[in-house]
Amino acid sequence: MGHTVLKVPTGVADFDSIINGGLPEGSVVMLIGDVGAGQQEFVYTSAFKLSTVKEHPYLGESMLGSFCNFEGLPEHICYVTFSRSKMDILREISEGFDSSFYNMLSRKLKFKDLSAHYYKKSLVPPSWTGEGNGGELFASTPKETVLEALIQYLDEAPANSMIIVDSLTDLVVSENIKITDLVNILRGLQRASKNWGGVIYLMLTQGILDKRDEQMLIDSVDGVLVFEWTKYLKSHKRQRYMYVEKFMSVLPHLDKERIARFPTMVTSQSGMTIINMETIS
Repeated sequence: MGHTVLKVPTGVADFDSIINGGLPEGSVVMLIGDVGAGQQEFVYTSAFKLSTVKEHPYLGESMLGSFCNFEGLPEHICYVTFSRSKMDILREISEGFDSSFYNMLSRKLKFKDLSAHYYKKSLVPPSWTGEGNGGELFASTPKETVLEALIQYLDEAPANSMIIVDSLTDLVVSENIKITDLVNILRGLQRASKNWGGVIYLMLTQGILDKRDEQMLIDSVDGVLVFEWTKYLKSHKRQRYMYVEKFMSVLPHLDKERIARFPTMVTSQSGMTIINMETIS
């Protein structure tokens, strides 16, 4: 008898139906792609739908599909930022989606703002990185580096959580962070996450790093979902696509169905959805 791995739904129902209900628990997944191609919408959709079903189980089938294993729903959804504030994230959700997204995620997302650590050796003054609206500004410079603070947070985060790291792009462009240190941390995270359950999403803008460094990061995670813009032939219109570049437990299912990539659409009511499926013959 083979080992049974619990699946964590992504919240994009058509995608989950093809990959047998979701991603294996304990997965570290990189979401890499063009600016605005869907990484952010993917995590907002996932966080909203999983939070909604967790709070209202009777909506499970309509939100996630009848094929979903609801035992894989994460207990907590955590959002880690380095340069963006909680206010920025919630404002973006409020402006891009209908009120149900904002109402749910403003209550359910557990934010961890590491901007004090991220900016501590930069020219950015502490008064710029406070939360504002009466929130306390950083009283003193933190002792830990941003990578040390990230490691401590991940190590103390509750098990069986969805953790969104927004984003690796902030880390790789920092002059204070060596790419080899980041690669080593991701490799350690990949091992530790198998004991934690849940799923960890790491966002990265494509083309920021040279190919060698980008490939080292890709090699350090369990799976990679790519998001891209493609122009229609003889037209200025563009279409968003998502495809799986790396995922040992997912790719065999896609090969069987001969799926090349997934055209996606984002609406304010439903978030990210797959609108049809392109195949290769």
